[in-house]
Amino acid sequence: MNPNYPGSTQGQMPPTGYGAPGMNPGQMRPPGPGAMNNPGGYGAPPKPGPGQYGMPPSANGPQYPNMGPPGNMPGKPPVSMQNNMAPGLPPQARPPTMMPPSSAGQISNGMNAMHISQPRGPSPNQNAGPPSSMFPPGSMPPTSQMGGMPRPPANHMGSPDQMKGISGPPTSQYGGAPTTGQYRGAPPTSQYGGAPPTNQYGGTPPTSQYGGTPPTSQYGGSPPTSQYGGAPPTSQYSGGPPTSQYGGPPTSQIGGMSGPPMSRPGGMGGPLPPTQGMHPPTSSNAGMPPTSRPGFPQDQHQGANQSPPSGMSMSERYGQGPPPSGPPSGPSSFPPPPGQGNYPPSGPPGPGQFPPQPGQSAQPRYPGGTMPGQSFPPNYPGSQPMSAPGGMQQPAGPKKLDPDQMPSPIQVIDDDQANRRGNFQTTKGAVPPLVTTDFVVQDQGNCNPRFMRSTLYNVPCTSDMLKSCHIPFALSISPFAKLPEEEYDPPIVNLGETGPVRCKRCKAYMNPNMMFIDGGRRFQCIFCGAATDVPADYFAHLDHTGRRIDTYDRPELCLGSYEFVATKDYCKNGVLPNAPAFIFMIDVSYNSIKSGLVHLVCERLKEDVLVNLPKEVGQDESEIRVGFVTYAKEIHFYNVKSNLAQPQMLVVSDLNDVFVPLLDGFLVKLSESEAVIDSLLSQIPQMFSESRETETVLGPVIQAGLDALKSADRSGKLYIFHTSLPIAEAPGKLKNRDDRKLLGTEKEKTILTPQNNFYTKLGQDCVGAGCSVDLFLFPNAYIDIASISEVCRLTGGNLYKYSYFQVNEETADLDGDRFLEDLKYNVMNQTAFDAILRVRASTGIRAVDFLGNFYMSNTTDVEMAAIDKEQAMNVEIKHDDKLNEADGAYVQVAVLYTSVGGQRRLRIHNMAFNCCTQMADLFRNTELDTLINYMAKHAVRANLNSNPKQVRDGIMSQVAQILACYRKNCSTPAPMGQLILPESMKLLPLYANCVVKSDALQGGSEISTDDRSFLMLKLCSMDVTSTQVFFYPRLIPMHDLESHKNQVPPAIRCSVERLRDNGVYLLENGLSMFLWIGHSVEPHWVQQVFGVQSAAQIDIDKCKLVDLDNPVSQRLRDIINSIRSERCRYMKLTIVRQRDKLEPWFNHFLVEDKGSNNSASYVDFLRHIYGEIRNLLS
Repeated sequence: MNPNYPGSTQGQMPPTGYGAPGMNPGQMRPPGPGAMNNPGGYGAPPKPGPGQYGMPPSANGPQYPNMGPPGNMPGKPPVSMQNNMAPGLPPQARPPTMMPPSSAGQISNGMNAMHISQPRGPSPNQNAGPPSSMFPPGSMPPTSQMGGMPRPPANHMGSPDQMKGISGPPTSQYGGAPTTGQYRGAPPTSQYGGAPPTNQYGGTPPTSQYGGTPPTSQYGGSPPTSQYGGAPPTSQYSGGPPTSQYGGPPTSQIGGMSGPPMSRPGGMGGPLPPTQGMHPPTSSNAGMPPTSRPGFPQDQHQGANQSPPSGMSMSERYGQGPPPSGPPSGPSSFPPPPGQGNYPPSGPPGPGQFPPQPGQSAQPRYPGGTMPGQSFPPNYPGSQPMSAPGGMQQPAGPKKLDPDQMPSPIQVIDDDQANRRGNFQTTKGAVPPLVTTDFVVQDQGNCNPRFMRSTLYNVPCTSDMLKSCHIPFALSISPFAKLPEEEYDPPIVNLGETGPVRCKRCKAYMNPNMMFIDGGRRFQCIFCGAATDVPADYFAHLDHTGRRIDTYDRPELCLGSYEFVATKDYCKNGVLPNAPAFIFMIDVSYNSIKSGLVHLVCERLKEDVLVNLPKEVGQDESEIRVGFVTYAKEIHFYNVKSNLAQPQMLVVSDLNDVFVPLLDGFLVKLSESEAVIDSLLSQIPQMFSESRETETVLGPVIQAGLDALKSADRSGKLYIFHTSLPIAEAPGKLKNRDDRKLLGTEKEKTILTPQNNFYTKLGQDCVGAGCSVDLFLFPNAYIDIASISEVCRLTGGNLYKYSYFQVNEETADLDGDRFLEDLKYNVMNQTAFDAILRVRASTGIRAVDFLGNFYMSNTTDVEMAAIDKEQAMNVEIKHDDKLNEADGAYVQVAVLYTSVGGQRRLRIHNMAFNCCTQMADLFRNTELDTLINYMAKHAVRANLNSNPKQVRDGIMSQVAQILACYRKNCSTPAPMGQLILPESMKLLPLYANCVVKSDALQGGSEISTDDRSFLMLKLCSMDVTSTQVFFYPRLIPMHDLESHKNQVPPAIRCSVERLRDNGVYLLENGLSMFLWIGHSVEPHWVQQVFGVQSAAQIDIDKCKLVDLDNPVSQRLRDIINSIRSERCRYMKLTIVRQRDKLEPWFNHFLVEDKGSNNSASYVDFLRHIYGEIRNLLS
């Protein structure tokens, strides 16, 4: 922090070893939100609730853009040449798609192009270092902790010690996110990569994509290796977790890994009848608190979906035996334990190859739903039965584990929806409902969980206790998350020239947890304990409780989230920012012209995109400036000044020293230059219709956009529409290094990390200027997303990929619609520009690691050129001192940014936590969805520096350590043959297996290198809602819509055994959407939806349903549109017929089943985790 800026303190927050590259010499940067004062002028929020702010007032819409530091114009200003050109020239017919002639043709147009060359020197930059290591050691057993029920801690202030420095994140390439990949032979309508050419089924595409068809060997084979599957839902107790009479946290128990079955009263279906020949277990120790063991109820939505009514069942076709429909008729054994058969005696098995542990055996199935305290006595042929309490012997005969007896994510989601929907009050330490639950937040001084979620809501008082539980204390932060209509955006507070009130020592902003003393003349900081004088114009008297009498008139005193209007002290060079700018940069090479991309972009920019530029609430028109550039091997700038009759083109051909040839007339206001812009967009397709240039550049294009924004002293976005690997001789040139055979091996990091540091340095330069880069890629071959996505990752930009893009009458629905919907959403999306984020924590804890797509030039400030509603990051917090259980812990997140109207603001989010000394309280107040979100992002970063197998083994080891700690410290003494899971984390094994199997971590040669990089990049910016459905997709029956006329039908579990031959199912994971149609579906349903007589006549190459006038067709389309509206990316619909070539691709998303690369099923993974837990406890 610069000590010359107001609010900065020398010596504050020293680095702790996560050094990040600094700024260019002499470059002036604005202080972060943690080091600046803020102005004021309080604006009353609309729709005040009781007490004016007892309920969150309506906020002005999200606030956004601003610009970076001014750039210097070249020494010789270019001279613009106006040309006269016939407006509205009709575009020429596109020649057939063939290889262009080798000779390069000149641009033929009516616009006189001026070629300009002017030297400029590049600015130096620095590189980032490696990230920190990932997982805790997996071999040490957890320390013992007793699990009593403590009284809830009081809400007190923090200690007055000075706040410790915050250690920054790793400075490696993946302090943020990775880049993308492509699926080998994905279906033509696949979501990740776009559709392949129509003739692709006969052969393999140049590079396989998610959008390409699967390779021929895959059509009849098993599904690809990993899941795009949506993130699993978090396990959560509804309406507060049940507790046993002794205070232990609720538990789910899967018995029978070895040991006798146990009956527990209560739960569904009554107690489990004991197996013949067995006796009830001995009673538990009186000294240990018994734990409640709710069973795992059967999926209430299965019903007849478990097996087809007639004919060959789904599971029989896949060689898996019939689906479960009741108790097994005969014994079915697991593979023999170590030392028997062909399994190795030791060593961790690979994914999907989990041999049972010693003493482990199969489990019998029981009819009906799961029951509390169920246990399944397994035994293997030839193995010695394990003695049970009281000298009981195991029953003979191994039985197969029933997936229906395993914890069901559908049941957990439904229970939470039933019990916790409605209003949620954000009181201290309150665990929020699941992200899948419909709830409305009432801000009670803690921020909305949509803005910030934590893995723990009861923080351990000591570092040793946190290490023992192996659950990281981490936050998922989405500062500008999308809110439902029933909730209000944070209100904006304007305190005039004095700016926001802050602590004089740690610079924390005023919040509801600050305590006013001395009659209101001073306040004591909750973070560092320092006492600060209250400014005279902010003074108010206290009531008899010690609270200010104006508490409910000031959002910062009663709400957890609010905004301050910033003063000049928070701006670069002390100057208020200008409104941001959008620059549209269009690739006009041969591939782009012939695919129809240029024509589509120019046509729809006028009609659908530019009219939706974002604007502030209350503004009549947008303040955003727009500019236009085209390029192939040269860069063409356009003067669209409002007083021109025709646009002017200026050409920069010296790509080694790019500069901006004009400033006045390049970035204009749409309302002022609309006629000239319309003329330009009408002529661009015709100007380049005869282009024969096949090579493209990319680095100089980004440099040109960056320089344009710097010269105009504006922040903003570059929208780049690019088609191929940049192989032309210019800065940023890349070579083709694609080798998908390396994926899944120790050498995969060589193709998943950037080729060089060019785009990394360029991204850092963009962040310094507040220039965000959004890449829209349309590749027909390898494009090296791992390298070029660095500019998106560091600037907080987005990357979109549409493989084999082709616009014509037959495929327009496949490619054009998805691209246009994504572009419109991106442009309309309220975005914060030139943002700096800082996390403060109360005495005793500090932020030590940061994960996401951003850049850090120091150890405390997270810098993003832009951040929107779908961007999220993770912060890990650790102890640096012991916490006081009575005081609690506090975190404040401050984001300094520029709004779309050019106003500099600070958005503040506050969260208060309880503290605990008992493991039972810790496990009772965990949030599984946030934990999975953090583990997945941590694994992606570690995957770029470690062996992929070590990363997957690390996840499995961490899961086993967490559950072993719970078993050791919180559960009632029980036979070792029972797997006991915390109620709040009973889905941890399932979700962890989904992460391990995910294509972002385990994609092998079946997935393309670009698609793998794409998924890694996208995953690292996902919020908790997105990862929940990404890892565990939503599978919805669609064949009985009449029974659910006013709502989406309830989802079912993601397994092939849940599918019926006469059923229709919709599957979505936030990026892809499939409609699976059984071969025996009723012809009447097919006729109503598709207008044909049978499923065999359905055209699966179409991704848009026919608009038919009947209730079934309308209802299905409404459901699909409703689901699409919930997601940030437009999901293209892929139609899959049962037994067709695309079915293995659909089965790939059924995450509870075994994967095509022999990755573990849910049951196999659970068995493996059980064995690991036994080893840790033995």
